[in-house]
Amino acid sequence: MAKVLFLIMSGDDKFDLAMRMAYNSIKNKRYEDVKVIFFGPSQKKLTQIDGEIKNMFQEMLNNKAIDSACIGVAQAMNIKPHLESMGISLMPAGERVSYYVNQGYEVITF
Repeated sequence: MAKVLFLIMSGDDKFDLAMRMAYNSIKNKRYEDVKVIFFGPSQKKLTQIDGEIKNMFQEMLNNKAIDSACIGVAQAMNIKPHLESMGISLMPAGERVSYYVNQGYEVITF
């Protein structure tokens, strides 16, 4: 089975699609492992989630599927404290993506 990294960058309707696909991939055990990284506009969108998407996020976070969001973007957008309060690790996105690629993960980008 493949290991998959969801690299979520969209801050529009694709954000919700990405979250649903990642969540359902985990729930339905479609892959050996699933990780999620947020980068760019998705990080701002993440601070505004509610309802079902927020519940999905929280479950993925609790199950260690959410890897991180980019610290550089968080600082540039002045949302670092908000993301930290949500329990998200903040790390350089380039380093995290390369880590997973080097571990054999396939990258799915939204």
